[in-house]
Amino acid sequence: MRTEKDPDGPAARGGSGAVGSLSRVLRRGVVISAGTFALLQIVAFAQIVTLARLLTPAEIGLFAAGTVLTGFLISTSADGLAVALIQRDATDIEDAADTVFRASLLTGLALSLAALAAAPLIGLVFDSTAAATIAAAGSGVTLLHSLTVVPDALMQRRFDFRRRLIVNPSVALTNAGVAIGCAVGGLGVWSLVVANYASYVVWVVLSWSLGGWWPGRGRPTMRLWRELARFSFPLVLNGTAWRLREVFETVLVGRRLDEAAVGQYRYGRRLCMLPGTAVVEIGSYVLLPAFARISGDPERFRAGFRRALAVVWTASAALAAILVALGEPIVVVLLGEPWRDAGLALAAMAGFGLGEGLGAVSDEAVKGSGRSHLLHWTTAVSLVGTVGFLLVLAPLGLFGVGLAVSAANVAMGLTAVVVAAHVTGARVRDVLGGLVPAVVAGTVAVLAVGALEHLVVHSDRLALPLGLASLAGEALLVLGVFLVVLQVVAPSLAGELRGSLRRFASARG
Repeated sequence: MRTEKDPDGPAARGGSGAVGSLSRVLRRGVVISAGTFALLQIVAFAQIVTLARLLTPAEIGLFAAGTVLTGFLISTSADGLAVALIQRDATDIEDAADTVFRASLLTGLALSLAALAAAPLIGLVFDSTAAATIAAAGSGVTLLHSLTVVPDALMQRRFDFRRRLIVNPSVALTNAGVAIGCAVGGLGVWSLVVANYASYVVWVVLSWSLGGWWPGRGRPTMRLWRELARFSFPLVLNGTAWRLREVFETVLVGRRLDEAAVGQYRYGRRLCMLPGTAVVEIGSYVLLPAFARISGDPERFRAGFRRALAVVWTASAALAAILVALGEPIVVVLLGEPWRDAGLALAAMAGFGLGEGLGAVSDEAVKGSGRSHLLHWTTAVSLVGTVGFLLVLAPLGLFGVGLAVSAANVAMGLTAVVVAAHVTGARVRDVLGGLVPAVVAGTVAVLAVGALEHLVVHSDRLALPLGLASLAGEALLVLGVFLVVLQVVAPSLAGELRGSLRRFASARG
């Protein structure tokens, strides 16, 4: 049935009268996402920098080891069903919502119990009883996460940006505030466990308060569950592969090195994820429902994919250039000399954001088309690439692990682009060729500013205020060089990007 809460779901595909309205909604969504994400970045940086001064790399690594299983289970539990709900035809959305709720709740409960039972295995893998204790204590977050699936999916489905404006900032502020407060109080690694639970409780409360949905409005059926599961199965496999990569990386670092190295790896990975996550959070939240609506119009679908890919890839390349050129000194200046290895890992993992940018657009296009089974290709490349690159490069230490992460993510992203090009009807050669100008611009920027920093300036040897000012100036210089080179090698692309920025900026009015 159709409800007032969902008057215009993704099933309204390709209607010509809705073109202007949809474009305005998308621009407004990107502006809202960008604004709230800027706040989230500030909170995340403050949390990382503060906790790095309060906790040791070994304590951070212990938490990473103890939560590696729950993180894996959360990503495989019900997110695929959430995407199926977003993409679902509006005629039976209430029945589908109740079906997804029951399925995700039962799955979350079962996986929480499984995580609790498997906690001793975590201790054996990392040779740490403390890691096993943390794994057992944190097993309940999987159940809490399952409660957010339906209200969050329904908000995203109807372009309700309160999740971006209210829920996400509140969750981030809760996690940071509780973690820092408990760390100051001397709880050590347990400050992170308490903060994790506190943030999930806030997430559940706000999602249900704002989602405007309660179970019991529809009638769940096994037929609906089978249909939704059939659509979401490739997404579950894709998410499973993604988290298996992180599990494999964490276990490899923990087994070959030590808990302190796991902490260095976790912080390097977390910092490298911020730019890539920025691109995903700002753009992909609106791309999935948008692609779902226009997938029935081949010309609009193809043009929308090409345009979104150009913007996201260019932004990803510019951010990656900053990390390669300045990653190590950024970490040393912000976190201190004990975290230098995390800085090396950060610079090596700069390719993570590149792969995320490619996948952010391409995967959403594939999902929006309803052909989610094609994501098996990216899943296979993700798993095989991660294992292969890690086995070859891990002997180089954290730097080698970082390079392996970058290589695997870029390979996965390129695979996603090829798949999405076939889905949208775009020529693969043209799509891949459109990626080259940003690579050229990023390479020139890295060589120029990287040489300046590492041969002349040495920001990590300066006092904190001078070091921060120096890095800020060099980051702006990277962007300046990037844009100048992009204008020279691809003036039409640069013009199109400026036009996109102007259109998005107009959404503020």
